[in-house]
Amino acid sequence: MNPLTRLFRYSRPYRGRFSVALVAMLLYGGASAWLAYMVKPIFDNVLARQESVAMVAWGVLTAYFLKGLGAYVSAYLMADVGQRVVRDLRNQMFRHTLGQSAAFFKMKSTGQLLSRLTNDIGQVQQVVSDTAADLLRESLAVVGYVGLLFYYDAGLALVCLTGAPLVMYPLVRLGQRLRKTTRRSQEHLEHMSHVATETFTGHRIVKAFGAEDREGGRFAGAAQRLYWANMKVTAVVSMMPPVMELLGGAAVAAALWYGSREIANHRLTQGEFTAFVAALFLMYGPLKKLSRVNANIQQAIAASQRIFELMDTHTEVTDEPGASALGPLSKGIEFRQVSFEYEDARGRAALRSISFTIRAGQTAAIVGRSGAGKTSLVNLVPRFYDVSGGAILIDGVDVRRVRLASLRDQVGMVTQDTVLFDDTIAANIAYGRPTASAAEIEAAARAARAYEFIVTLPDGYQTVIGERGQRLSGGQRQRLAIARALLKNSPILILDEATSSLDSESEALVQDALANLMRDRTSMVIAHRLSTIQRADLIVVLEHGRVVETGRHDDLLAKPGGVYAGLHAMQFGEARMHAGQRDRAKRDSALEREI
Repeated sequence: MNPLTRLFRYSRPYRGRFSVALVAMLLYGGASAWLAYMVKPIFDNVLARQESVAMVAWGVLTAYFLKGLGAYVSAYLMADVGQRVVRDLRNQMFRHTLGQSAAFFKMKSTGQLLSRLTNDIGQVQQVVSDTAADLLRESLAVVGYVGLLFYYDAGLALVCLTGAPLVMYPLVRLGQRLRKTTRRSQEHLEHMSHVATETFTGHRIVKAFGAEDREGGRFAGAAQRLYWANMKVTAVVSMMPPVMELLGGAAVAAALWYGSREIANHRLTQGEFTAFVAALFLMYGPLKKLSRVNANIQQAIAASQRIFELMDTHTEVTDEPGASALGPLSKGIEFRQVSFEYEDARGRAALRSISFTIRAGQTAAIVGRSGAGKTSLVNLVPRFYDVSGGAILIDGVDVRRVRLASLRDQVGMVTQDTVLFDDTIAANIAYGRPTASAAEIEAAARAARAYEFIVTLPDGYQTVIGERGQRLSGGQRQRLAIARALLKNSPILILDEATSSLDSESEALVQDALANLMRDRTSMVIAHRLSTIQRADLIVVLEHGRVVETGRHDDLLAKPGGVYAGLHAMQFGEARMHAGQRDRAKRDSALEREI
């Protein structure tokens, strides 16, 4: 479907407003032609014989009033319809984008998505609100003027309009060129938005490495490319009015040549010829606007193509026909010969033939070196991705056979990269249960060891924590994330290195909160520090996407040459080395004080 046609389908719910606007446009077009018609009695009756002065004056005043009324009502209602269409489109696009898979967000940058949601839809807003109104209103005015030209002298009208088809070809060609240059301009704007978003998000790293000038240069380069693209668009748009002026000049010249002969032969009165020329001049304004309309439409088509490219992208895993709701976990989770590869992995599997079982109420620790596939594994449980082979079963049911919403309702997550929203502490804790009471929120905060710092804040639970919770420390953010998971009260819990970036004091508080969170839940824990998972019921050791060992902590340590034993020895050897260095530093400091 043509993107412009598809865009205007969004106006169907507002047909009533559009119909009233169309009536107002007809009034505008008729009044415009009436004004041109009034030129004839002004010259033939009022000026020549001083006849019908009052009637003509009232006629002119009435025509101007009706023209203004039609312009106002049509402009207001079309703007209203346009704003409603853009609002609906923006809402649908946001929801559609949010419904994409984790793989989609991995491939698209935040700046790109925001550019589609703001810049591209902003481009569309102009054509839906203003350009569509101008197109219809001015077209009706042109029809009225053309009808008046043929009413006065069909032959003269044909002479004046002969060059119109010749001008249409270059206008169409310019429009096609404009669409291409506009698309490039929007792509450059998208890239500039991406650079700005990336730099602002990583502002601390930029400052720490003294890279302000480098990032400023990146942004300046993107802005320069956008400037050149916009100037190409401007060059094309600026060519259209002169073309229309050339057409108008040719028409007036033809009218003067032909009209003077008709007046000399007494086939036209001076009033009729003046009215004819007046209608011709008045028609120039709408035609000039219509040339701009064509430019705006071509720009909107380019933006619409980019919008609908995104709207036609469907990457989220979906419910199978007849999928049933998943009941509360009662037996356990089974990984049965699970394999997985990312879409951009080019055949390199992230996971290969993974098999193990976690019984309900158990804690399973997922261990391995960086890149072993730990996070990929736990992301398959809530179906952020679908398995490439094998199956994940909850209580014996393949997760692909149940409704996605019911599956994710069973899963709570706490990750190393804590995601909080620029809202109050209470709203962040209640994110998974917006209807939770204040008492339930406080109980979750107490269990997560967050109550102690919350009550010291000026506004307590109503404190706004800033973007991604930047007004809080790392340990405080993590405890809020744990409180959020506690309040959701899901039977399956995924902890993805939830304490790896904390200091010792914060880690102790978070570990205590995690102990409360994991109680009576089936947990999958990815832990950087092996000391935190020694009491796990099952430890699954991954290497290069495969399970190489499973068992409890003591059993795995007892395996000579085992992968887990090697990881444990390396980590605790480093810990002993750092402890020895700290002890030597303390002894040296004490010796210096004695000296």
